[in-house]
Amino acid sequence: MHANTYRFLAITLCAASAVGVRLLPSCHAMSAGPQAQQAAGTSAATRRIGAIKAINGAVVTLTPDTGPDISFTVQATTRILRIAPGEKDLKNATPIQLQDLQVGDRILVAGKASDDNLSLAASTVVVMTHSDLEARHQQDLQDWQKRGVDGLAKAVDPAAGTVTISLRSKDVVIHTTSNTVIRRYAPDSVKFDDAKAGTLQQVHPGDQVRARGNRSADGGELAADEIVSGSFPGIAGTVDSSDASSSTLSVHDLLSKKTVVIKITPDSQLRHLTPDMAQMIAARLKGAAAGAAPSPASGSGSATNGQTANPGSAPGAMAAGGAGANGRPGGTPDVQRLLSRAPATTLADLHKGDAVIILSTEGTAGVGTVITLVSGVEPILQAAPGASSAAMLTPWSMSAPSGDAGGP
Repeated sequence: MHANTYRFLAITLCAASAVGVRLLPSCHAMSAGPQAQQAAGTSAATRRIGAIKAINGAVVTLTPDTGPDISFTVQATTRILRIAPGEKDLKNATPIQLQDLQVGDRILVAGKASDDNLSLAASTVVVMTHSDLEARHQQDLQDWQKRGVDGLAKAVDPAAGTVTISLRSKDVVIHTTSNTVIRRYAPDSVKFDDAKAGTLQQVHPGDQVRARGNRSADGGELAADEIVSGSFPGIAGTVDSSDASSSTLSVHDLLSKKTVVIKITPDSQLRHLTPDMAQMIAARLKGAAAGAAPSPASGSGSATNGQTANPGSAPGAMAAGGAGANGRPGGTPDVQRLLSRAPATTLADLHKGDAVIILSTEGTAGVGTVITLVSGVEPILQAAPGASSAAMLTPWSMSAPSGDAGGP
């Protein structure tokens, strides 16, 4: 295998593994080492990337990232190399044996395909083991907790390579370089794994931005290793109709005065507030409205929807944001705790005229997907009848899976 092909195999496998874990920064840094130049073979080999589904003797079944399952045969001459997530050079790859492969391992296999393209004779197998990937995943989560920041984009300067975010009561300037990994959430997904490569030009004021890197001593600047951004609209309104056959809901948005259609999927979180819960939140909103209004720099409002969405969170996870998030008198209530105790509801339980507050994806063709929908919110909407949806949605935000300091 030529050096360029060997490099391609390693980089492609590493990039593909980012579907399941956060490895892109180190993948982009990977380059072929001296051993690559010594590898023999041809660049015309068929390549498949995916996870091992089954192992039966010398025959391995692979579930590729795209397309049907494929089997490959490990021959006596097949090279099997184990590479650790985060390695920057293939010279650190370790030769292993067929018996070292396990179901769930991420691999890239290259070899000669059969006429039907459903099997191949493997010449090279590059492996990232499931245990290595899981360990790296946990390391990445800890790193996001330790070095991650998130907030709403306040200003974007692609020429300077900076994004300014509002983080609680302070602005943070995020600096990027050519090595910074920039990703953008897919229009219909809040999952970090579905985020695609993006640019600073895609980031707009009001977008949620989460970055990981080294922060300055005063906390006002961050040199970013990685950035992920997205737009997560919030809707406060009343149900017009529902369609169980298409799993869609039509809602009259109180701000735009228009009807919006949103999809509900198995990942959507639907909750119903009891009257006591709704009254508690409404009372807190009234108390907050009577005092100082939240500052735009608090990270609790958006130029478009008032949401503070932490990218990479499990769909539907929510937490209180901004001042008073712990439920202090006069502040916003601890919505995450309230929702954890609120009963689940279904699309069939929603009827015309029901008041709802919704956090959704941006969507395509004008139709977003529900991340979180909360019904039984009539007292909340009545607490601020003349307010915009941004003001009404201030307490609601998505939370990372590991808590407020968690990461994608």
